[in-house]
Amino acid sequence: MENIKLFIQLTRLNKPIGFMLLFWPCIWGLTIAYDFSSNFNNFFFYAILFFLGSLLMRSAGCIVNDITDKNFDKKVERTKNRPLASEKISIKIALLYVIILCTLAFLVLINFNQFTILMALMSMPFAFTYPLMKRFTYWPQLFLGITFNYGLILAWISIKNDISLIPIIFYIGAIFWTLGYDTIYGYQDIKDDEIIGVKSTSIKFKNNPKKFMFVSYLLFIISLIFVGFLMKFKIFYYFFLITPSIYLLFFQIKKLKVNDPLDCLKKFKSNNFLGLLIFINILIGKII
Repeated sequence: MENIKLFIQLTRLNKPIGFMLLFWPCIWGLTIAYDFSSNFNNFFFYAILFFLGSLLMRSAGCIVNDITDKNFDKKVERTKNRPLASEKISIKIALLYVIILCTLAFLVLINFNQFTILMALMSMPFAFTYPLMKRFTYWPQLFLGITFNYGLILAWISIKNDISLIPIIFYIGAIFWTLGYDTIYGYQDIKDDEIIGVKSTSIKFKNNPKKFMFVSYLLFIISLIFVGFLMKFKIFYYFFLITPSIYLLFFQIKKLKVNDPLDCLKKFKSNNFLGLLIFINILIGKII
């Protein structure tokens, strides 16, 4: 039981916000690509596959992150008790877990068409080098956005078996969404990060964080508008888009307390609800 508990802590399975933020772009891409006039069963089948893939790859990514950041995590109050940082689990065991999780993820992946498999494999370098970026650049959140939203492209390809302007615009917009919410997340550890020399957009824009987040979220909203236009969605789509827009620009930014780690965590986690809102909005655009 203790080993199971440590595995759950290591993979953050007790914190579902991580894999859900990876899953939402997948379901968005799947929804805009899928023809709902046909059988709904295939939609649910692909949705389950992408959910499992998100769960497995997020878990593997957390372990790789903790291996590379082991010495940093020891110096940060929020992360010092993680299994690797506290040496409750060895690096060898952690790497074994990564291999098992990636193998399971590959078994999920081979259910898709060849183009999707190829594109997914091409994303692996981004997925496993992201944890190193905070050492070299103030933009690790950008690399996280590139990685975390890649499922949107894969979901489109899994249905259409080609690529077009629509998922690319949506993907770029979603990257700005990640830039915003992960900057909020970074303010939990900003004091410790500055001391140990870790870089982030939270530090880069610490003198005017809300302006940076406003621009990021605004660009995300603009991408949603463009997607609606290219998909030829009816007016209902734009009407319901008002809700997530207000939610982003006012609740997350205006009410954010960057000096309060608990408030930053609350605002960060609220993006799970936002992901659901956007999914429902796209579904309305496709069906109505």
